[in-house]
Amino acid sequence: MDLFNLKPAPGSVKTNKRLGRGTGSGRGGTSTRGHKGAKSRSGFKNKRHFEGGQMPLQMRLPKRGFKNVNRKEYTAVNVSVLQNLHDKHGVSEVSMETLIKYGVASTNELVKILANGDLKAKLTVKFTNISPSAKAKIEAAGGSVSAE
Repeated sequence: MDLFNLKPAPGSVKTNKRLGRGTGSGRGGTSTRGHKGAKSRSGFKNKRHFEGGQMPLQMRLPKRGFKNVNRKEYTAVNVSVLQNLHDKHGVSEVSMETLIKYGVASTNELVKILANGDLKAKLTVKFTNISPSAKAKIEAAGGSVSAE
């Protein structure tokens, strides 16, 4: 054992500053908070967007474009994904429940089937949102499309 190996016992050294315990402690009086202002008061919470009373950046920037509140956003599922489901899991009937079961879509998503990729499997597809070209590909492969 040498002097450079010595370390204090665990729990013996306190890391927290003891504030407001008299002027002799060096951390009394204002308790390291400085004089006056919001930061010296109790209950002060620093908001990320607050810039000391200056107009915040997000309010200074111009508003651009249009955001439709009623927009419906669909998750695209391509015909190639349906072919993969048939190859890996032997799926012959595709519906929203099937896509949720195999992790292609989640419960609250709106799904639309698109025509990207190739389809060789004969599938029965039960969906309301399907592109006309995807419908044509499914029917060309010998499958059928019906509204859910």
